[in-house]
Amino acid sequence: MTRSRPIAYRIFPKSPEAHLFEVSCTVDDPDPEGQHFALPAWIPGSYMIRDFAKHVVTIRATSGGKPLTIEKVDKHTWRCDCAPGPVTVTMEVYAWDLSVRGAHLDTTHGFFNGPCVFLRVLGKEGRPCRVEIAPPRGARYRSWRVATSLARDGAEAHGFGRYAARDYDELIDHPVEMGEFRLARFRACGVPHEVALTGVSDVDLERLTRDLQRLCEYHIRFFGEPVPFNHYIFLVTAVGEGYGGLEHRASTALLTARDDLPRAGAREVTEGYRRFLGLASHEYFHTWNVKRIRPSAFSPYDLDRECYTTLLWAFEGFTSYYDDLALVRCGLIPRQGYLELLGQSITQLLRTPGRHKQTVAESSWDAWIKYYRQDENTPNAVVSYYTKGSLIALCLDLLIRDRTRGRKSLDEVMRALWRRHGLTGVPVPEDGIERLAEEVTGLKLGAFFDRALRSTEELPLKNLLARFGVKMALRPAESATDKGGKPAGKPANELKERVTLGARTSGNGAEVTLTHVLDGGPAQAAGLAAGDILLALDGLRITPSNLEARLARYRPGDTVEVTGFRRDELFVRRLTLGAAPLDTCYLTLEASTRFAGRLKEWLGG
Repeated sequence: MTRSRPIAYRIFPKSPEAHLFEVSCTVDDPDPEGQHFALPAWIPGSYMIRDFAKHVVTIRATSGGKPLTIEKVDKHTWRCDCAPGPVTVTMEVYAWDLSVRGAHLDTTHGFFNGPCVFLRVLGKEGRPCRVEIAPPRGARYRSWRVATSLARDGAEAHGFGRYAARDYDELIDHPVEMGEFRLARFRACGVPHEVALTGVSDVDLERLTRDLQRLCEYHIRFFGEPVPFNHYIFLVTAVGEGYGGLEHRASTALLTARDDLPRAGAREVTEGYRRFLGLASHEYFHTWNVKRIRPSAFSPYDLDRECYTTLLWAFEGFTSYYDDLALVRCGLIPRQGYLELLGQSITQLLRTPGRHKQTVAESSWDAWIKYYRQDENTPNAVVSYYTKGSLIALCLDLLIRDRTRGRKSLDEVMRALWRRHGLTGVPVPEDGIERLAEEVTGLKLGAFFDRALRSTEELPLKNLLARFGVKMALRPAESATDKGGKPAGKPANELKERVTLGARTSGNGAEVTLTHVLDGGPAQAAGLAAGDILLALDGLRITPSNLEARLARYRPGDTVEVTGFRRDELFVRRLTLGAAPLDTCYLTLEASTRFAGRLKEWLGG
């Protein structure tokens, strides 16, 4: 009987110019000992404590129209005095986080994720929820409408009004966009999909929806119909500079540079558009892998504290492997374009000294305090479970295909995960993926997993790629902006003579600022540190625009005098320049046709 008594919410853009939402929560049968309410400390999919309660500006409680005492008992929990009837708690929430994780409100649009604004009624999280999404007041907002995957409970399509969720977990898993967004629709395997685009852009919506349809249909058929949702929506915010995505059970929030979207009249797949398609592919794949195939640590989510797992190498890394692989398999990018992306991923890993110190399992466990809290020493101490995880997936896929002579692949492992864990809701134990991979393929994979997950040994990328006709080559970087993935555009002898500081710099402004000093490099040996501002080399001024040209005057082994500031103190250091390392990867296909069958099975086409 208690489940039939829903928790009632109302969210109202009270003051767009002040970035304030007013949010109320009403419970009809509060705890007679005093009802506790709490805001989540983090949002699923982004593994860092974010303390959303810090954005609560005011909070009050009433019962029967009369004020009720409410007190804060910890950083995100409040307790109301006991009351004989319904209790309503009303908050003002400051919303000025323009990201896929937070809440943002101004006079142009509103966006929110549920964990930022909806209080959890402790002890009643399993109750049905109803939420009224109210429009802002004023004539300037009359054309605003709503985009969300929340189930309508009286509201018209894309209208303000009442929506519903089966419980609190579902309530906070459907972000909401409101404003004058552009809307496009398509069907993927017969299921309605939408794109709600916020922000100024000259995007070719017809092409965008056509490409997303092809991509979504690939993912749906990969896991098999029917899909686990009735309707899906891409909430896309276009900005001058920005990138990010967050997955949800029937939608995703995407932040993208407007120039990455396809322009009207353009036909090519630009590097920026390829990046956007990869982002959309990544978050859509998460609909299966992490939203429904979940590790035990996330079943259920503990929203008050960290949920530790060693499995992010699979839930994020495998997703990062399949996001770009889907692009080539469904024909949105050519094979060489895919190999370019793989080369860039290998380059990212090779440029991370932290891969020698932290295993990918450790990276997953420490995501809360390391990967999501990066600092100037992160490259030296941390390995990305996204990047290395995707390359582990690549190696595992090629290893399985090679040892079974194409009879099995990582694809079968993913589909088995879906059948055994996604469809049933049974969470994945910490060793579940390793055991299932062996069961599905019939192979002994323990040695591979020990090496890939629990050691800092290099992955066998070159040998495995070679078995599929892909040559892996390394070269020095051509410049600080060289991401790899392509052969050098400069002569080999010129690259051989290229020098390095062994540090990363900021290209903003008129000063050269060291952002990261890499282990074992010339800058570290000379005593330079992150945050140092470099003014001159051998008495000549350097700037972000001329640094490359200045360094090109030297050869490996040359010693230079570096002048700079640390804090407000002038310093001079002697620095011996090193040769640019072979940390830039590119991949090419062998001319022989003997790998044609293997490549087709792996990459499609």
